[in-house]
Amino acid sequence: MRDFTTLPPDLPAPQDDGAAAHLEGMALPHVRLRSTRGRLVDVASAAPRFVLFAYPRTGVPGEPAPPGWDEIPGARGCTPQSCAYRDLHAEFRALGHEVFGLSTNSPAHQAEFVSRMAIPYEMLSDEGFALTDAMRLPTFEYRGARLLKRLALVVEQGRVRKAFYPVFPPDRNAATVLAWLKGA
Repeated sequence: MRDFTTLPPDLPAPQDDGAAAHLEGMALPHVRLRSTRGRLVDVASAAPRFVLFAYPRTGVPGEPAPPGWDEIPGARGCTPQSCAYRDLHAEFRALGHEVFGLSTNSPAHQAEFVSRMAIPYEMLSDEGFALTDAMRLPTFEYRGARLLKRLALVVEQGRVRKAFYPVFPPDRNAATVLAWLKGA
């Protein structure tokens, strides 16, 4: 069984398929998603300035990665990406940006992950694809499940200012977004 907190060196990199090209400048819709703090968050007004990063799914402790998961470009790395945002969370806040994670995992699954990995920010569950469909976020199919492709959005006053897509390697995404914010 592999360690989900680190990335193997041979992961295939995703290619930019243009599926996020429409996001920059887009106003976020008023969609309410359940957070790991048990509240409903209206994504359009979640905070004046925030980073929303999307990821396919987090693993379950004690269970191996699904067959073929590491061969899907961009699929592996949800835990390293989430932990990188955790480790840089104070720096994002110092720049006036909240952080939210987004997946189609259930709120209970996300809450277990947040507790286990000591995640200080809220994860949002788009289990019903309300935000995904409203914004036409990039997705992929795996074994009959529809999952989000990995991306990060810088949101200011309810509008996407910058979209990072595709994201690779996932463990460096938080540092890349933070560097962009510092230079913006």
